Amino acid sequence: MAVQTKGLCKYCGKEYTKSGMLRHLQACKKRSAKLTEEKRKRICQYFQVVITGKYQKDYWLIVEASENTTLKELDWFIRDIWVECCEHLSAFTIHGEQYESNPDTDSFWGKPSRNMNYRLKDVVDVGDNFLYEYDFGSTTELTIKVVDFYKAPEQKENVTILSRNNPIQFTCSVCGKNPAVWIDPIKMYNEDPFWCEECLEKYENGELDEEIEVEESGYLLPVTNSPRMGVCGYEGSDFYPNQFEPDDM
Repeated sequence: MAVQTKGLCKYCGKEYTKSGMLRHLQACKKRSAKLTEEKRKRICQYFQVVITGKYQKDYWLIVEASENTTLKELDWFIRDIWVECCEHLSAFTIHGEQYESNPDTDSFWGKPSRNMNYRLKDVVDVGDNFLYEYDFGSTTELTIKVVDFYKAPEQKENVTILSRNNPIQFTCSVCGKNPAVWIDPIKMYNEDPFWCEECLEKYENGELDEEIEVEESGYLLPVTNSPRMGVCGYEGSDFYPNQFEPDDM
């Protein structure tokens, strides 16, 4: 995708690209005012982390995670917002170490993997880049970068979204004009995987050209704001809307 996606700031609602948002968050006046208002709260230490699709870089999250957040809790967050479909296994790879949701402790095939009960402060530092994988069959791979570490008033959640890419707008591959709401998982790597509601209704009523058809899978998946869109049985998040909503909206 040629155009960089933009997202909204949690605190002021202003829109920036990922790199622009990282700069903005350092200077956001409403964020500073919010932190000042909460100065009587317990002060904790947080990592600022950027999570990006490894091969779909237009999907990104900027989050604030407590230093005591475990890899398991970060895994839950990623599953809830971006990837969970069939309770597949997952893993982080950090400094050559594998931390798995269901670790294999058998050393017969080499060094055994670790579990995800490690706290972020014990395994990462500012500047670290590491990998996250969900589903070792139809794998969704994410890159995670630790960009900052700072003190701030304690937040309700271990992981707080500071910004997220706005939903990417896809156009129906059939009519070429309406917004797409469905994707054909069999055709997702071709040039014509998307369907709008109008064209799907025409197809179901036999009103389209005979050459246009849903592939043998026989089903479509919803268009979602996630790098796992169209993969396996992924239908979107049950916990987070596709459009991130800032505090002042």
